[in-house]
Amino acid sequence: MYIRLDLGWMAHPFPRSSFCIADASQIEIIRGLGVQSVTWFPERSTPLAAPGADASGARAAPPPPAPPAVPVADAGDVQARRTLLREQRQALEECQAQYDEAAAILREVNTLLDPQPQHAAQQAHALAAALGDKMLAEGELCIRLLSVAGSERAVAHALNVTVLSMLLGRTLGLPPDALCELGSGALLHDIGKLDLPARVHFLEDSFSSAEQKAHRDHVTLGVQRAQRMQLGGAALAVLAQHHEMADGSGYPQRRVLETIHPAARLVALVNRYDNLCNPGPRGVPLTPHEAVSVLFTQGHAQGRGKFDAAILGSFIRMMGVYPAGSVVQLSDERYALVMQVNGTRPLQPLVLVYDPQVPRDEALLVDLEQEPGLGIRRSLAPTKLPLAAATYLAPRPRVSYFFDIVDPACAIAEPLMAEAP
Repeated sequence: MYIRLDLGWMAHPFPRSSFCIADASQIEIIRGLGVQSVTWFPERSTPLAAPGADASGARAAPPPPAPPAVPVADAGDVQARRTLLREQRQALEECQAQYDEAAAILREVNTLLDPQPQHAAQQAHALAAALGDKMLAEGELCIRLLSVAGSERAVAHALNVTVLSMLLGRTLGLPPDALCELGSGALLHDIGKLDLPARVHFLEDSFSSAEQKAHRDHVTLGVQRAQRMQLGGAALAVLAQHHEMADGSGYPQRRVLETIHPAARLVALVNRYDNLCNPGPRGVPLTPHEAVSVLFTQGHAQGRGKFDAAILGSFIRMMGVYPAGSVVQLSDERYALVMQVNGTRPLQPLVLVYDPQVPRDEALLVDLEQEPGLGIRRSLAPTKLPLAAATYLAPRPRVSYFFDIVDPACAIAEPLMAEAP
């Protein structure tokens, strides 16, 4: 049975609030939550034949085999496309609700930092632990692209860095306790900025030496707050070292790779990626593809050589050469938006294709792995799109990520789907 728990995402141990019940132990967990009812979706449930004999004494016939899945790229049936897109939007809406819940908790943490610093630390730890539990659940994990209001920049940045850092830690095989410590540090890595004037929150090339020093002071101020919160271990190291670089060019202590805590190495990389994609008010944002290219370029002022090589390689494999949100032009000249990355073939993602002959709500999703004659010719900035293609594909100016676990008990695949802002 495919059901939805009408509870907050953090109020239950399942990766999602909507899922297929796979076994009796899940039913016992649901009963233990104290809920009186759940919402059932018959159309998304898996029909099973009743065991044993029917009223006439004959054995019940086995259920007919499930029809083969229709590849998205070959789905010529309009209704099939509409059904798939509706399912994808439903999955995205639930993921957006989970993000909103996590953002609300993080905002509460921020309000507690001054009056109750230790309680704030406990709340941040609980949020990181919950995120880690969901990430380590059984099932295929995918990164989703979400819409986040511009006024939520600080919260969106902290969650972006936390989610991507923890996903990278998961990819590298961190145990649950280490993953939680990593998440706690990532959630709080910029709290020192609360003690700075807003004008120096984002580093700018035009800064004077005094302004640059004031900006860099957020690390020291953050560590002082962390000590009042009684943070320790990896979380404290993240706050202290998330601007240290492997080549010794970082700050505040100009540490080299071997002296930087592994958790801080992860957060330093992801923090730089998100700042490239989502800079301050006067910065020029890079596309996700451009940001990955900068990080990978040897000799670039913000690129390869600044980070742990093994962590950088794992990050690029996780995000893909064309991360979700990248605008591309295909080899047949059509424009497309990258929706989901193929982890084993990063040059062949799932893309949403602009076709003026097809309505936006029936837009073609093409899996390039299934199209041997089709590939990506180039990445381009959203501003380079023709107006009609930009309206259709609706690339968002600010990139925000969250994650989802595809329920292994369900036959319905739910790849990434980006909504227009």
